[in-house]
Amino acid sequence: GLSQYSSDPRTEWDLSAYSTRDQVLEAVKNLRYKGGNTFTGLALTHVLEQNLKPDAGARLEAEKLVILLTDGKSQDDANLAAQTLKNLGIEIFAIGVKNADEAELKQVASEPLELTVYNVLDFPLLSSLVGRLTRVLCTRIKEKSNKENADIPVNTGPQLSPTDLKISAVTSKSMHLTWSPPVRPPKKYRIVYYPSKGGIHKEVVLDGAVSSLRLSNLTSHTEYLVSVFPIYDTFVGDGLRGVTSTLPLSSPRSLRVSELSHNSIRLSWKAAQGATQYLVLCSAAPDGAED
Repeated sequence: GLSQYSSDPRTEWDLSAYSTRDQVLEAVKNLRYKGGNTFTGLALTHVLEQNLKPDAGARLEAEKLVILLTDGKSQDDANLAAQTLKNLGIEIFAIGVKNADEAELKQVASEPLELTVYNVLDFPLLSSLVGRLTRVLCTRIKEKSNKENADIPVNTGPQLSPTDLKISAVTSKSMHLTWSPPVRPPKKYRIVYYPSKGGIHKEVVLDGAVSSLRLSNLTSHTEYLVSVFPIYDTFVGDGLRGVTSTLPLSSPRSLRVSELSHNSIRLSWKAAQGATQYLVLCSAAPDGAED
């Protein structure tokens, strides 16, 4: 699978899109370079939320690897997003070109850094990494598969993953989550939520017997990404994901002007629900200088 990013990540193709090497190479040849900003944290979040899910071809029994290729320093918090992936057992390789920040590459990448961090001075030099990187990737997959796959049932699907995430009772500051538990109950659930346009990742850990949660202290009029991960003794199951926007704050309505004089006016309006104070700004026309 491959995604490009600037300020808005874009999936070019999913893990399940092609089934042969030639098809992938042809897709790479037809790829158009996406210029723009460098929001690496947003890109890593996009990979987790959009590319590493069953609908996009991610298989429960398969090892999850992300190869980050960047030519600049991130304009958002890449380390926090990377840590979320690594906490879920996803291994990150970081490759820098030209103006990439090597310290940031080392923060984002998984251990051991001597195997997962690469930096070259220009794009043509990337070809020198292919042989070594291929060997390292294949070796890491084999090592992890041999170590972990004995603990992970193959093709169990809903037996290990929650289903049917419902988000209800949405207000400007809160929302309520419910989901159907998997056939095999997890030890715990890890719920991760954060604004889709970038912001602080927050998480809640629940007992595996619980299948609902109220999120509070949210920001109004904001789109949130929500993920529910089942945690077992030896692995983390596939996450259940959803997206919902909180409601805007209530606004005052029906502004009326009365009792005009040479140096005063009276204003009245219908109250905004939940407001504790009002800020009233008055400007002199026509230049709009604030009085």
